[in-house]
Amino acid sequence: MTIAHINPGTMHKNPAFSQAVLVESGRTLYIGEQNGVDENGAIVPGGPKAQCAAALEQIKLVLADVGADQSNVVRLTVYFDRNTELAPLFEASEEVWGDHPTAITVLQVYAMGRPDACVGIEAVAVI
Repeated sequence: MTIAHINPGTMHKNPAFSQAVLVESGRTLYIGEQNGVDENGAIVPGGPKAQCAAALEQIKLVLADVGADQSNVVRLTVYFDRNTELAPLFEASEEVWGDHPTAITVLQVYAMGRPDACVGIEAVAVI
């Protein structure tokens, strides 16, 4: 499998994401929205940064279960509620996700499906 990160030289470059990701071959894994929960499904304490970190850790667990890691992820979609600041989410991503830029969409939503959640993250990986 070959994954190429596409960042044309004439476009803005950001170390946190790629403008596009080209996948030459492989199987596709779609990871549904993960909230910042613990092993019992309870929202983790500590606010948006802690919830984002936990959601990313959940994604890493799913990836590991199929023999993959962050380098296999080609797209992330991050949802955050209207009462949440974006900066702590990027801080958590940098700490937990590391240097694995993907194509990314970040959407502020009115509310999450769980009233106590403030962030949700979906992923698409190619294995």
